[in-house]
Amino acid sequence: MDVRERHMRLLTETIEAVNSTLDLEEVLAQVATKVADALHADACFVYLYDERADELVLRATHGTSVEEMTHRPRMRPGEGITGSAAAARAPVAIPRQAHLDPRFKNFPNLPEDEYESILAVPILARGERLEGALNVRTRDPREFTDDEIDLLLVIAAQVAQSIEHAKLYSEAQRRVHELEALARISEAVSESLYLEESLEAIVKTTVDALSATGAALVLEDGKIAWPEGRADAHAIRQPLRWRGRQIGELVVDRASPFTQHDRELLASIAQQAAVALEHGRAVMRGVLAQEIHHRVKNNLQTVASLLRLQARADSGIDPQKALEDSVNRILAIAAVHELLTERRDDDVDLADLLGRLRATLVQGVADGRAVDEQLESLTLAGDRATALALVFSELLGNALEHGGSHVQVDLHRRNGEVVLAITDDGDGIAEDAPDGTGLSIVRALVRDELRGTLELTGDGGTRAEVRFPA
Repeated sequence: MDVRERHMRLLTETIEAVNSTLDLEEVLAQVATKVADALHADACFVYLYDERADELVLRATHGTSVEEMTHRPRMRPGEGITGSAAAARAPVAIPRQAHLDPRFKNFPNLPEDEYESILAVPILARGERLEGALNVRTRDPREFTDDEIDLLLVIAAQVAQSIEHAKLYSEAQRRVHELEALARISEAVSESLYLEESLEAIVKTTVDALSATGAALVLEDGKIAWPEGRADAHAIRQPLRWRGRQIGELVVDRASPFTQHDRELLASIAQQAAVALEHGRAVMRGVLAQEIHHRVKNNLQTVASLLRLQARADSGIDPQKALEDSVNRILAIAAVHELLTERRDDDVDLADLLGRLRATLVQGVADGRAVDEQLESLTLAGDRATALALVFSELLGNALEHGGSHVQVDLHRRNGEVVLAITDDGDGIAEDAPDGTGLSIVRALVRDELRGTLELTGDGGTRAEVRFPA
């Protein structure tokens, strides 16, 4: 087969290769192999031009494996022999000792200095737009003919068309991928009634859409919601904005740098995340408002019941004392609401609750009255905490009114039960003493609301001990 026939076959095969697939990596790999074989070259390197970075990046080789390189060789147009061909938009041919040429650029992981000759040509789209460059190398000195140079230029022009088509296809695929990701997020936001589910779907879709190693939503208070994966070399923080206000950040990590397309996609995802966050919070605010109204209604009914009990008490009750007792009961309920609001939770810290109530109840008590406390940190659901607050208020009020100079308050857990004990050093309670209104309220609350027991002992002072399941 003569040289011209071989060249024609190479050109035909190259055209078939570049038209056989829209996968750019596959096209470049085929071109590198076929060109090296047809020109009897020992190596062929294909570079693509990264316009944003203004760099030529090695993308395909014959003779050296790109996958084995720790870093892809990069050069600016004008750097190196191949970069010079790209910058000049013209071929560069060096028959021998190419590594001694002043334009030669050495890459530690690319042994180009073992080759004697080089023929480099630019890859130009429509004759002027730089898309990359390719070169062929031989280990022995070689003079490249005009026919070989022209052939490589024609092949480069075909590769340029393939690159343009592959870029268009890649862009279309990327847009489809982005739209699918946004559709999944939109679906998760619209269908889920639970904020946690929406946030989880957003984070997982973000990891998938951006080929990330990790992602997380960071809320206004610094709380991290649904962390996924792990941190990596490159990270990007995209603000979540709602009506001009930043309400959090979407943080994404991955091994490779983020492109402008990645940032645009992340901005779209962040907008969806902001909508999901505010939507979920609005739902939660509605649920919370209903719960608050429900609790307020129940507690107002409790207050009304306590006032009715006070009104039905036997004659002889001091009106001022009855009013003060009612005020203390209302304050006990208010203390529970205050803690629930501060914690934004459904549980109440009992040590905090009883400490606040003690401080309220001892106001106005005669000087010299000491109240010591040993309170273990325990939590209780809001409705049960309201009952315990009323019980504590009544028992401590009795101890302050009828006890001696010292009152001891203890709260701890024992054998799966919560134990509240209030002890004073007064004269003690008579065994056959009838229950007043306050003590009747205590017994009813302990029995019906706390499902526990109340024990009163009067030996050397009064000790009231309440036990109920924790």
